[in-house]
Amino acid sequence: FVLPFSHDEVVHGKGSLWNKMPGDAWQKFANVRLLFVFQATWPGKKLNFMGNEFAQKQEWRVSHELDWTLLQQQQHAGVQAAHRDLNRCYKNTPALHQLDFAAEGFSWVDCQDADQSVISYLRRAKDGTFVLVILNFTPVPRSAYRIGVPASGIYREIFNSDSTYYGGSNLGNLGNIASVPMPWMGFSDSIAITLPPLAGVIFSLQQP
Repeated sequence: FVLPFSHDEVVHGKGSLWNKMPGDAWQKFANVRLLFVFQATWPGKKLNFMGNEFAQKQEWRVSHELDWTLLQQQQHAGVQAAHRDLNRCYKNTPALHQLDFAAEGFSWVDCQDADQSVISYLRRAKDGTFVLVILNFTPVPRSAYRIGVPASGIYREIFNSDSTYYGGSNLGNLGNIASVPMPWMGFSDSIAITLPPLAGVIFSLQQP
């Protein structure tokens, strides 16, 4: 199956992805980046229509080229950079694509935190390696946000859509976080992370 943000989503009066997002300009850009993290890490193959990758503001027009001049603006260039790095992460991380169509390729960590609009899940590869994905759908940063993890060790933040390189506020986890033997969400170990506003973060367990 395919997860498309296709031609039909951004023509005939529907507006661009950027214009569909709520909030002020900063929140719109953050929401677009967050949406791409969700798409890239959810099971299924990906499809994006031209212009989505740099958050074109205008609806696509058949008689015009894309608004390439927007890439002179830092926020649009940031969305493009985030899209590029997500594609590289997807390609280089077997857990994000090997088991798209198998039940063992996905499992929830927490899908019940409706009060804070946060979801988290695991993606797994054939060899058992995995990545942890946490998505914050509100403009509220969360400090010491605890997440259960399936193995003890050092977890490295391999992607953060709130990075300053992508036009975000640069809240993050300084690279690595060590798990602690504190049971959480049905797991025997957990990590406490800084969760940026309107952002997605991806962690991988560092192999010994």
